[in-house]
Amino acid sequence: MPTTVTTPPQPPAFQDHVGDISRYRRLHEVMAAAAAAHPDKPAIIHDGGRISFSAMMTGSAELAKHFDAWGIRPGDRLLIVCENAPALIGALLAASRRDVWAIPLNARLTAAEVDRIADHAGARRILYTTAVSAEARAHADRAGAAPVDLGVFGMAMLSPLAETVVPEPVEDDPAAQVAALVYTTGTTGAPKGVMITHANLLRVAETSGRGRHITADDVVYAVLPMSHIFGLSSVMTGSLMRAATLRLAPRFDPDAVFAALADEGVTMFQGVPAMYQRMLAVLKSRGIDRIARPRLRYCSAGGSPLDPAVKAAAERLMGTALHNGYGLTETTSAVSQTTPHEPATDDTVGRALPGMAVKVVDDQDRDLPDGAVGRLWVRSVGVMKGYYRAPDLTAEVMRPGGWFDTGDLARIERGLIYIAGRSKELIIRSGFNVYPPEVEAVLNAHPDVAQSAVVGRSVPGNEEVVAFVQPVPGRRLTAQDLTAWVADRLAPYKRPAEFVILDMLPATATGKVLKAQLKMQAVRH
Repeated sequence: MPTTVTTPPQPPAFQDHVGDISRYRRLHEVMAAAAAAHPDKPAIIHDGGRISFSAMMTGSAELAKHFDAWGIRPGDRLLIVCENAPALIGALLAASRRDVWAIPLNARLTAAEVDRIADHAGARRILYTTAVSAEARAHADRAGAAPVDLGVFGMAMLSPLAETVVPEPVEDDPAAQVAALVYTTGTTGAPKGVMITHANLLRVAETSGRGRHITADDVVYAVLPMSHIFGLSSVMTGSLMRAATLRLAPRFDPDAVFAALADEGVTMFQGVPAMYQRMLAVLKSRGIDRIARPRLRYCSAGGSPLDPAVKAAAERLMGTALHNGYGLTETTSAVSQTTPHEPATDDTVGRALPGMAVKVVDDQDRDLPDGAVGRLWVRSVGVMKGYYRAPDLTAEVMRPGGWFDTGDLARIERGLIYIAGRSKELIIRSGFNVYPPEVEAVLNAHPDVAQSAVVGRSVPGNEEVVAFVQPVPGRRLTAQDLTAWVADRLAPYKRPAEFVILDMLPATATGKVLKAQLKMQAVRH
């Protein structure tokens, strides 16, 4: 029988000040509820100090007035070239107050990428978080930006006004009004901006936050870039709306994480698998297998496949279950996650979150039975409004009945979701399906491998497997070592035809490996 899984709604829990999420029309309103309940509690801790919830809300109201003076109108698009900083959070809340579309954009993008997105979005102005980012400062200088004082949120720089842009209509309905325009990473060609509404952001953040049991007692280490949907939705919004404290970190650094876990009362750490792999590799290179983490109670990974070997090693290091999850920019991050009530011992990404439905279909869009691998479809409160200025692209992924075609391959067993990989990354070798995460899991289990990435390469009449491997710092690794390692662990058709050893795999700011670059490199080899 076909498998369609819908997790039933669960009653609100944990923070009474949140209550019924449907009563909030805008992002800043739920933050105001947190501030009313915990006015003097730190909302933000950063390297330069701390900002209370009441100061955050008062400061965002003042910043909204600056928007008026700067000519930023309701419906305008404000690009924020950023790394995690108080200025970014202040700008997001001020944008909410004025019905401005916020566009958080990672400062480490190239000048050409920033310009292309600014042009596509029709940005009225660009704000740069120069206080924490040399890259943001370089972009600001190139644009002729001027310094601006954001009050409690610190200093930043602001571009000249784009006089000719036209604002978008303002919608009273939170399910129609865009809160953030998030541009997806790792794409080529024209920019693809995902329209995330206030309802998308609030409902998904509330549901996923409830599943993580976030409370006002938590201190959340916020290193996932808030220019990415994982950091924006799950980390920032999901934490602050429940009055947890964000410990902001502009960039991932293993030693900074170790220090925060040991000395700063961090209770929650959310990352991507590559962050855990890097922490493990650093400690392994130093001959250390333990760290101090007296208050840590929750860890999770998302954004890319989590193989069992990394999960097990990270759990030993962190002293708690490493929860796994799945989501996309187009679904406002979380679709599913494992929970403290149901931790996993394998590589499942958990059950669909309450109120969300998932199913697996074949190439003809026909429902598949339990356990069969096919394309994963999602229907949820987090599904985007659409791609900005790209109705044709939107139509390609939206299906009748409100279903969104993720483009990912998955199977569902007993209500648990297992991701097999991207449908576009599936390798068909001699008629057999090869799923890259399976091969990567075997390679990552090698004691001298920090991380790996597997791609397909076309050859006459067939496709072959190419593996890119990053060694643990200080370890020597050869293709012969890896050939011997996989010989007894993978079927012949799954074994890489070539191993390419790199000091560092190319990755986005979140640590997600850029497989498109590696696929191009595989062709050249």
